[in-house]
Amino acid sequence: MLLKRRIRVGSGYITAICLELGKKNLLIIKGSKGYIMCGYLNLSVADQFKDVAVKITGVATITEALKAAVAGCTSSARKMGICKGQPISEVIKIIA
Repeated sequence: MLLKRRIRVGSGYITAICLELGKKNLLIIKGSKGYIMCGYLNLSVADQFKDVAVKITGVATITEALKAAVAGCTSSARKMGICKGQPISEVIKIIA
């Protein structure tokens, strides 16, 4: 099953997507300036593409993802002020 939510963040929006894959879910939260991804996706590859990308882990739903903290991020994300341990509630304001 695919669940997609558009969420207003200040003057912008993010799109949160949850796709059921077997025993775990694939989660992506995308804004106009970058995205947040779950552990299924490869942060090293995102860094090679110079994406503003943030990795979260241990989440299974969009609600859990929005309450998570940054587990890792690309150098492009760090240049935008994102850091490990930062709450996703702050990150979505940066990437929206």
